[in-house]
Amino acid sequence: MSLRRDFIKIPLALALAGGLSAALAQPSSVTLLNVSYDPTRELYVEFNQAFAKFWKGKTGQDVTVKQSHGGSGKQARSIIDGLDADVATLGLGGDTDALVKNGGWVKEGWQKRLPHNASPYTSTIVLVVRHGNPKGIKDWDDLVKPGIGVITPNPKTSGGARWNYLAAWEFARRKYGGDAKAKDFVARLYGNVPVLDTGARGSTITFAQRGQGDVLIAWENEAFLLEKEFGAKFDVVAPSLSILAEPAVAVVDRNVDRKGTRAVAEAYLQYLYTEEGQDIIGKNFYRPAVSQKAQAKYAKQFPKIDLFTIDQGFGGWAKADREHFADGGSFDQIYSRK
Repeated sequence: MSLRRDFIKIPLALALAGGLSAALAQPSSVTLLNVSYDPTRELYVEFNQAFAKFWKGKTGQDVTVKQSHGGSGKQARSIIDGLDADVATLGLGGDTDALVKNGGWVKEGWQKRLPHNASPYTSTIVLVVRHGNPKGIKDWDDLVKPGIGVITPNPKTSGGARWNYLAAWEFARRKYGGDAKAKDFVARLYGNVPVLDTGARGSTITFAQRGQGDVLIAWENEAFLLEKEFGAKFDVVAPSLSILAEPAVAVVDRNVDRKGTRAVAEAYLQYLYTEEGQDIIGKNFYRPAVSQKAQAKYAKQFPKIDLFTIDQGFGGWAKADREHFADGGSFDQIYSRK
């Protein structure tokens, strides 16, 4: 099978044949650093192995992919401060935009280089409760009831936490009418949060291993991994409304050009869009973005939820960040009242 046919028929920023030619001029081995957000650990462990096998077979070059994980915003700041990432696979586009604005680590127009706005997978936000749902939690409005312990990370450092925050805000805005009511609702929700971890995986550990809280607001894939690992200890509750999370991927231009790793780094991200890459995505409880085969194969594992996009609800990430998560934004206002 030719390299061209290994990839789903989509426009690619780099001609694959050219990428191979560049790789053949490289040393016999290469190491990449993928700087990602918290819940992608398992996804990229499996994906990295598949890509290394593919790349070795096509070019003869050994590739090792190292992983770095943490809260998405914190990870973006680490790259800005000098973490030597070849690719950034962060939790939201706004964090990748920060790499453009703060030092030009990523070039402008990065979302146009890959299909689906550089989001090879999507996800959403769901609720995880203890087995049997002893507190009877069914939707967002149950999270503001007295005595309900809610576990969610800090939106100042976690991309997942920002998706959580905005999903709750939009639910309240639609149900109760207007931003003032939504702000009051989210303030009451955070009044039930006993601790803010820096990232989504930290919140999962707080809920699952340390036994804190009655409900965890979580990435959908994180919720299903938790259910898979711990079996009968937890149940996943699909809310009536949630946000379509579109994690984005990008080559860190300044680093790959300095290190000479652009060809393999670009091919690495492109491989997320192949049938094998999309299948690995679905297997790890992310929603495949482009492969109809993978979408059909894994459709039954995903609950049907009314989903809205960041553009529909908040006018895009730049506006949402400014109004809700920048210094003095709505989060600072409501959390200071806690």
